[in-house]
Amino acid sequence: MFKSTLLVLLSVSFVMAQSPKYKVGKPATPDEIAQRDHFVSPDGKGLPAGKGTAADGRAIFQRRCASCHGSEGKGKDEVPLVGGQGTLATPKPLKTVGSYWPYSTTLFDYINRAMPFDNPGLLSHDQVYAVSALILYWNGIIGEHDIMDAATLAKVKMPNREGFIADARPDTGKVRVKNTKLTAKR
Repeated sequence: MFKSTLLVLLSVSFVMAQSPKYKVGKPATPDEIAQRDHFVSPDGKGLPAGKGTAADGRAIFQRRCASCHGSEGKGKDEVPLVGGQGTLATPKPLKTVGSYWPYSTTLFDYINRAMPFDNPGLLSHDQVYAVSALILYWNGIIGEHDIMDAATLAKVKMPNREGFIADARPDTGKVRVKNTKLTAKR
């Protein structure tokens, strides 16, 4: 009884803390909605125009990302972006962009939507491509002067691309189970 009463009180206090009385948050503007109202798919559909290289991304990363992710992306206050290759099957896997993420396009999409943490959406598309290229370069996936844009980023094969299993539930519409093998829907 005590636990359920406490849970109700905590829930009510949370809702009250989010009320207009406390002036927490603000309605999103049409520009803010438009900036985040798109999706970049694993095959690159939805990637915007722009380009950048790891060399271009160094200064941007130092200015906008290093305070949380360290000067070389190996972590500081937040999770590391670099390293971890070969650790996924160990008792303490290090899940980074280079060791865990299956698609390079997800990196662009995440940086574009959510970074820098204190001002999401601040970076231009060229800057996002450049920072994405830098993180891929630090993970040994691309070269320092490889140009990342909508065409080239989508072609980057991540080290853990095959480390995920397709979702075979019938309600996902992505794959179907046939004779215990996963096959893509046509």
